[in-house]
Amino acid sequence: MTLDAPPPSGSTARYAAKKEAILAAATAILNRQGVRGMTLADVAADVGLITTSVTYYYRKKEDLAAACFLRGVEIFDNLASEAAKAVGARARLARFIELYFDHALKIRLKQVPPFVAFGEMKGLNEPLRSEVGGAFNDLFRNIRGFFDDPEFAGLSRLETTARTHLLLEQAFWTVTWLRRYDVEDFPRIRDRMSDILCNGLAAGDRPWAPPPLPIAAAEPAAGQDVSRETFLIAATRVINQKGYRGASVEDISAQLNVTKGSFYHHNEAKDDLVVECFERTFEVMRANQFAARDLERADRWTQLTAATAALVNYQLSDHGPLLRASAMGALPGDIRHDLVERYARISDRFAAMISDGIAEGSIRPVDPLIAAHMISSMINAAVSLQNWAPGADLDQAAALFARPLLVGVFSR
Repeated sequence: MTLDAPPPSGSTARYAAKKEAILAAATAILNRQGVRGMTLADVAADVGLITTSVTYYYRKKEDLAAACFLRGVEIFDNLASEAAKAVGARARLARFIELYFDHALKIRLKQVPPFVAFGEMKGLNEPLRSEVGGAFNDLFRNIRGFFDDPEFAGLSRLETTARTHLLLEQAFWTVTWLRRYDVEDFPRIRDRMSDILCNGLAAGDRPWAPPPLPIAAAEPAAGQDVSRETFLIAATRVINQKGYRGASVEDISAQLNVTKGSFYHHNEAKDDLVVECFERTFEVMRANQFAARDLERADRWTQLTAATAALVNYQLSDHGPLLRASAMGALPGDIRHDLVERYARISDRFAAMISDGIAEGSIRPVDPLIAAHMISSMINAAVSLQNWAPGADLDQAAALFARPLLVGVFSR
C-alpha cells in the first residue's frame, strides 16, 4: 500500500525537501499529541504551507502518521542492519548502541528529525495499523538476529525474544532521560549503557535469587471503597492498550460494564482519571521499593533484585499493570511536570540502592543514575512482555526480563 501521494512528473529536490520537512514536523507533533491529536493544519503551519498543500504529499492525516512510523522503523532497521555486520554478539550489541547514540547526537544538533514515539502506533486505524505493525515486527526479528550466536546457544526462543524486547525498549526509553545530559556526555553514557547491558550489575558471581515480596496493591484512599481499585486497574489496562488519546470514556466504562454517566459520576475528566492511575502506580512502586529495602539481613543486591522482580511480576498479575510512563505526555504541562518529578524520585531511589550496593561491594561499579534509568525502562516495558513473548507467565516474568538486565544479557 502506498502512503504517499504520487509525486509530480519531473520530481525535484525541492519537492523531496518539502516532503522531508512535512515528515519532520509531523513526527514532532505526533510525539506530543498522538495520532488523534495531530492535524494536517498543525503540520502545515509548522512548515509554512496551507493544509491543502500538505494533502498534495499525504492525502489523509493517518497516511502521514503511518509514514512517520514507517520512517522510524526504517531508521532503526538501518541501525540494526549495520550493527549486524559486526562479528560476534557482543560486538553487534555494542555497535548498535554506538550507532543509536550517533543518531541521537544528530537529533540533538537538529541535523535530523526526532525519533518517533512508537507507542502511538496503537492510535492508527486498520489497515494502516497492521501495515505499520508488520514493519515493526520485521525490525524486531532483525534485532533478535543479534542473539543468533553460539554465545546464546543455551537460550530458548522465549528468552531471546524477551531480551530483544528489553534491548529495544532500552533504546526507546533514552528519549525520556538523555535530554538531561550535554552532548559531550554521550560517548560516556553510551559506554556505560553497553557495559550494563553486557555485564549487568552483580558484583562477582552473586546469584539471581530474589526473595519474594508480597504483591503491594495500592490501598484505597480515605472514603473510597475497594471497587475504586478495580476501576483504576481497568482504566490503566485500557490506556496502556490504546494510549491516552485512543482510550475513550466508552472503552473504560465498557471494561467494567458501567454506563458513561457512571464514569462521569466518579471522574470529572479523563485527565483526573489518568492522574489517579499514576498515583496508584507510584504508590505500588514506592511500596515495593520500601518493602525490599526493609528486608532483614539482605545486602543491596538482594534488595534490588527483590524490588525489580516484584514490580515485573506485578505487571503480569491480576493486580496489574502499572500505567505506562508515555501517558504523561498527553497531560497538561503543569500536571505533567509534577508527575515527571515524582517518577524521577522513584528512579532516584533505585540509584541510591545501587550506589549503596557499590559502596558495600554487592554491586559492581557502574553509573548509578544510568543504571536506574535502565531499570525504570525495564519495569515500564514489562507491561507489554506478553505481547512479544506470549509464553511468558507470572512465574517466569522476572527471570525472563529483570534478570538479563541485572545479570547481563549474555547470562544463561
